[in-house]
Amino acid sequence: MVKYIPFILFTVFTNAAAQLMLKYGMMQLGPLSFAGVNPILKILSIVFSPWVFLGLCTFVISMASHLYVLSKVELSFAYPFLSLAYVAVAVLAWYLFREDLNGMRIAGIGLICLGTVFIAQGGSRIHDDTAVAELTPAKTANEVSR
Repeated sequence: MVKYIPFILFTVFTNAAAQLMLKYGMMQLGPLSFAGVNPILKILSIVFSPWVFLGLCTFVISMASHLYVLSKVELSFAYPFLSLAYVAVAVLAWYLFREDLNGMRIAGIGLICLGTVFIAQGGSRIHDDTAVAELTPAKTANEVSR
């Protein structure tokens, strides 16, 4: 389980990086207006602007990493780690974009970190082929409940 923590953290940080790239990309585009513009063309121009496109590609990398992690550890273990992306985004948005990081946000960040430590201490089973095979759709409800 511990050997998958780097993959989980890679997922977290690529997720946070994607958010920051999307924010920066939208800041570069300025206020959006769909008045007098074909909405599909406007959306395409947003999606293919450099920073937004890079952010979306980074999300794809993050999701691929997350899928790998999910194939190895329990969802209830891996998923809460994604909350650390909130921590990274809040701190980096404060640093890069001068967004507000007040006492309430800092307290929330502390609680997120504490909760993640508790979850990590709880451990996880590592998936193997037999555990996955036990949950295939071919099994009846009666077989699974045994």
